[in-house]
Amino acid sequence: MISFQQVCKRYANGKDALQQVSFQLDVGELAFLTGHSGAGKSTLLKLLTLIERPTQGQIIVDNQNLSAITRMGVPYYRRKIGMVFQNHQLLFDRTVFDNVALPLLISGYSRKDAGRRVRAALDKVGLLSKENLLPIMLSGGEQQRVGIARAVVNKPPILLADEPTGNLDPELSAEIMDLFQQFSNVGVTVLVATHDLSLISRYNHRSLILRDGLLTEDGALLSDHLYDDDELQQLEAE
Repeated sequence: MISFQQVCKRYANGKDALQQVSFQLDVGELAFLTGHSGAGKSTLLKLLTLIERPTQGQIIVDNQNLSAITRMGVPYYRRKIGMVFQNHQLLFDRTVFDNVALPLLISGYSRKDAGRRVRAALDKVGLLSKENLLPIMLSGGEQQRVGIARAVVNKPPILLADEPTGNLDPELSAEIMDLFQQFSNVGVTVLVATHDLSLISRYNHRSLILRDGLLTEDGALLSDHLYDDDELQQLEAE
């Protein structure tokens, strides 16, 4: 589903954000992406969403080589990806329903067809009864679930989450992770970028660990020995 093959990214200022990164995520796999601040997590996500292009190497998503996608093709490619953000990125002057419906309406769905999908997505995240509320009337955890509903409303095969539990307490974080697991169970490939070591340690999922642009470990569990005490403190403080 997602394949990085010796991917490098060098910015114009000479910084090597990613160096020879290779890994593969299968259909329905859920994995964590972690590392210290500046390790390359954000760059990796930007490459997957075609905000940035690699300097070297190949990225294959759903059997499509991203280097072959033209600027005109980027919006169509992005329909394959649902994106969840730490700060939700909701429109606070629109209802929950309208926030979730937005990507469908942009894609050309009729209001009627969009309505069915929106209500199915809201039902999945447990917010069907709150479709007519404004986001400001919801708790932080509920706002994040609205963001997840919006990300999956068009049933993308890939879900990317950038620090999705950063503003949530452990109980709400567990609820969000349970949702991600449910999507993974039905074949959605889920990549969760986070610096929350306690969150990672609670789940037996694969962890991709970046350090200074290098993929230093790719395994089932996060190993404490990957970081010295100062690095662990930095991760936990971010």
